[in-house]
Amino acid sequence: MAGYILAIDQGTTSTRSIVFDETMQIAGVGQTEFPQIFPKSGWVEHDPEAIWESVLVTVKQALKAAGLEASQIAAIGITNQRETVVVWDRQTGKPIHNAIVWQDRRTASYCEKLKREGLEKTFSKRTGLLLDPYFSGTKLAWLLSNVKGARARAAKGELCFGTIDTFLIWRLTGGKSFVTDATNASRTLIYNIADNAWDQSLLDILKIPAAMLPEVKDCADDFGVTEKSLFGAEIPILGVAGDQQAATIGQACFEPGMMKSTYGTGCFAVLNTGRDMVPSKNRLLTTIAYRLDGETTYALEGSIFIAGAAVQWLRDGIGVIDKASKSGDLAAKADPQQDVYLVPAFTGMGAPHWDAEARGAMFGLTRATGPAEIARAALEAVCYQTRDLLDAMCRDWKNRSGDTVLRVDGGMVASDWTMQRLSDLLDAPVDRPKILETTALGAAWLAGSKAGVWPDRKAFAKSWARERRFEPEMDPKTRVAKIKGWKDAVRRTLTKG
Repeated sequence: MAGYILAIDQGTTSTRSIVFDETMQIAGVGQTEFPQIFPKSGWVEHDPEAIWESVLVTVKQALKAAGLEASQIAAIGITNQRETVVVWDRQTGKPIHNAIVWQDRRTASYCEKLKREGLEKTFSKRTGLLLDPYFSGTKLAWLLSNVKGARARAAKGELCFGTIDTFLIWRLTGGKSFVTDATNASRTLIYNIADNAWDQSLLDILKIPAAMLPEVKDCADDFGVTEKSLFGAEIPILGVAGDQQAATIGQACFEPGMMKSTYGTGCFAVLNTGRDMVPSKNRLLTTIAYRLDGETTYALEGSIFIAGAAVQWLRDGIGVIDKASKSGDLAAKADPQQDVYLVPAFTGMGAPHWDAEARGAMFGLTRATGPAEIARAALEAVCYQTRDLLDAMCRDWKNRSGDTVLRVDGGMVASDWTMQRLSDLLDAPVDRPKILETTALGAAWLAGSKAGVWPDRKAFAKSWARERRFEPEMDPKTRVAKIKGWKDAVRRTLTKG
């Protein structure tokens, strides 16, 4: 069988399907955006049907671009926006409500209530997560409480809950497979990452019926076969991982101590801690990096809600730039004597602060401040937040070596200016790979290795190639001063001490 692998990368604002050839190079791509729905301030939804249609469209686009028939694809790998919740009818497959997106903050007051009841330690110990609207559990609880009849129907087994991967697999297999993988399950707030099982005590707290939960599998596993009517041939689905874990795999961060950071809508830094399930004392997340052949590898993760979204804000919100790709060039023109800080808490602050009520703020403005300084502040905010995550990881995991090399991916890393500033503020090397589609590549490797047509873990790691390394060039005194200014700006922005 040919070694062509199809990766479906279902993201927050668009869906991308990529065909990789036998040499793990891109042979064809399909991509389309889909609408974002904002019913209220702080609420974010997607139409599951729009997501489904985007998958069908982009798969066909990618196959056409590669000049292939579906019968030539050895396997499919799926990676997806995590924590986003879909509930659908088990018989018809029809969603009962729009998907509630990971960015959505509607359950902030519910999370605070659970914290006041002293339950955060219970959730954190079992799931590695914090009580925050970001995660799936409270979103699911909201749907069960607010969609008429949903809770009773769920208890009878009439409804299915899933993150986006589960919903897509259900649709692709014609309802034959109701499954997820360990990485997506680990982000739901109801999965015990030590026991690798849904946690009944947490389900009871959130009043979620176990009957609506999918089976949890390894990341490289048999997830079912696509219906022939969809693409013209049946294709096995053999790999699944949430987007950040897929990027960790695609960056070949298989050894404890290796670290990657993805710069998409948000920024997500993941540190492989091996078999050590490291409880964070610095409000990071303990999560599953991947589960292969029944063996779980853990990670520490820091989640930043606003990264590339800050560049979108520059373009669409205030019109400072007309193309996202121009942000680095504009930032390079900023006056070095102006210290302008943007704290992009547009949807609250993620790790290590976790302040759902914080909102964005800008500090240091003068009459001389213009578009260049604001653009620089937006890009530097991503770098400062990454620094905060790295510092927290170093405090949490004592097994780390002193030398950090950060492997990066995502749309923002194409900007040389941003990557150089990231290296400067981290005081560490930053490696940009030759293949930037690391999230899709990670999902493809899971499927390809399971199908037996792609290399094993060790050989895949050797194939990873660096396009460029950025080394720190900033004067240490300047770095210290800038970081001090950032910390002061964050302190002024947070609503929680």
